[in-house]
Amino acid sequence: MLFKNCTFYNELFEKEFGDIEIENGIIKQIGIINGDGKDMSGLTLIPGFVDIHIHGCGGGDACDESNESLDKITRELAKHGVTSFCPTTMTLGTERLSNIVKVISRYKTSGAKIAGINLEGPFIAMSKKGAQNGDYVRGGTKEEFDLLLESSGNMIKIITIAPEAFDSKEFIEYVSKKCTVSIGHSNADCEECKKAIEQGVRHATHLFNAMTPMTHREPGIVGTVLDDDRIMCELICDGGHINPIVLRNAFDILGEDRAVVVSDSMRGAGLGEGEFELGGQQVFVKKDGKYAVLADGTIAASISNIHTEFKNLISFGIDFKAALKSCTINPAKAIKEDDKIGSIQTGKCADLVFLDENLDIKEVYINGILA
Repeated sequence: MLFKNCTFYNELFEKEFGDIEIENGIIKQIGIINGDGKDMSGLTLIPGFVDIHIHGCGGGDACDESNESLDKITRELAKHGVTSFCPTTMTLGTERLSNIVKVISRYKTSGAKIAGINLEGPFIAMSKKGAQNGDYVRGGTKEEFDLLLESSGNMIKIITIAPEAFDSKEFIEYVSKKCTVSIGHSNADCEECKKAIEQGVRHATHLFNAMTPMTHREPGIVGTVLDDDRIMCELICDGGHINPIVLRNAFDILGEDRAVVVSDSMRGAGLGEGEFELGGQQVFVKKDGKYAVLADGTIAASISNIHTEFKNLISFGIDFKAALKSCTINPAKAIKEDDKIGSIQTGKCADLVFLDENLDIKEVYINGILA
């Protein structure tokens, strides 16, 4: 397949004009290429979006232990230009989690590709559990992690923990050699967070949400991770989880390379108003709501998607290049998959999204195939 007359963002995320040849699902050649192809004049080509923190959408949930649910998720994501994602689990019992990751590892996608599995918990702090089920919150062990890693076929790419909630030093040092360890759902203070970073934490789960805030005398997790260039920080950019003013401040600090936009969406995303289930708990999406909530009003999850958040960022005044990288190559780097996905470059997967002048999606290609 040959795309002609493409205005695209190259591997340096600079605007370029040329042709792109696809062979066997891989970008074979970029430049001025002889031959007939599909004329893409008037459109803008960007890499496929990568969502590394998503529980579900379109009526499906990663924890359903169901190929049918995964079908719903992968098809819904493809509509919104998300070409790779990490199905994300909730805080549940060991046997259930083992079954969930086993189902995900064996699933053959009909839409967006599974780039790995994200374990959000269960080794978190009860005081910052948010919408996670407190009945299953527990301290982490290397043995349980290894059991889940084996059940997943080594597909676990990232895990969220609260380092202060258990004796986590050996756990972090051990697990950080096998996947990305993220701090989140945590009540850690600045010193506890700094220790965890020295032990191997390299990521922060949905920054500002379910963690200790930054104040002028106690930096908390927020201030500590923003201050450390080793840490990549997730941001939910639906306009509700984080105020746009705070988002602008965060991007000013994080720059082009450390912000990771995630949806953190649940099964109700894309379905409108209604009552849904998340991690065994009842959640509600209200009319014109920006996110799902528990019965007591606690924020439960997003109902957004990366494409919508990308457009939000542009409307909030975030630089186009920074916004695009935070939705593509940065999340790919966070899970160490950036050699395959996240940018338009020869040798990488042909995961491509064509946008019109309003940044609306016209065509999505996953491994070179029209989705």
